[in-house]
Amino acid sequence: MPRIIALSGASGLLGSALGPALTTAGWSVRPLVRRAAGADEIRWSPADNTINIDALTGVSAAVHLAGEPIAEGRWTADKKERIRKSRILGTRLLSESLARLPVRPGVLVSASAIGIYGDRGDEILDEDSSLGTDFLSEVGKEWEAATAPASEAGIRVVHLRFGIILAPDGGALPRMVKPFLLGAGGPIGNGRQWMSWVAIEDAVRIVLEALERPEMRGAINTVAPDPVRNADFASQLGEVLHRPALVPAPAFALRLLFGEMADAALLASQRVLPARLTTLGFEFRHPTLPGALRAVLDR
Repeated sequence: MPRIIALSGASGLLGSALGPALTTAGWSVRPLVRRAAGADEIRWSPADNTINIDALTGVSAAVHLAGEPIAEGRWTADKKERIRKSRILGTRLLSESLARLPVRPGVLVSASAIGIYGDRGDEILDEDSSLGTDFLSEVGKEWEAATAPASEAGIRVVHLRFGIILAPDGGALPRMVKPFLLGAGGPIGNGRQWMSWVAIEDAVRIVLEALERPEMRGAINTVAPDPVRNADFASQLGEVLHRPALVPAPAFALRLLFGEMADAALLASQRVLPARLTTLGFEFRHPTLPGALRAVLDR
């Protein structure tokens, strides 16, 4: 049988790296797009609750990565609603549509995030830890719950709870690198908050494993086994770049600039471990931060 996969967020940070890897692994990729669809694309509009079900017919798996960026600009009421709707409406539409297919796919791999745990200080978190109660936590709960139609239809669902994805050309890392190259890099706030991260190469490999391994289901913390405090992240990044890491970004200034987003996305502490990946025997190619930064930044 042909291995056909529906992929949302194909042009995003992870999707743009995942697409070629899926093709190399023998999958025929059908991106979900909001514009006019090409021959091998699937037209959908989560805001309008519409999808081309005929183009979706025949897929044997789906990976859902689409969602409004979180750490960009202040959170206005409109921005927060876009964050919530972009995750929940799209996930629900895709899950319901897959469940209605005459021949359902075997697996849905759906993005989630470690923000679901909330700001937890020094507490060590795994997939069995309690969930938070702040805005991002509530969005995360709704996001994962929106896959219920797929799981109720017998489709294996995997929730990959991503940490910060370290990539050379997008996401958080290039924004972190820029001040260091200008000699103005340093910790954020007091630097004591924990950062849980994963190199993009390992993130792609984890998605591929989730597609292939039937024992992978439910929540999977998609982070490396080396969470670090923000000050240590800054120090190690400065070392890799051969730049100082002495200029902190004060918490009060971040709150003035970004409001609620500063506390939720920049100053929050999440010390997350990949407990289930460890149990499943997954071997990270970049398990520690210095090696990951050198590989990603080609240093």
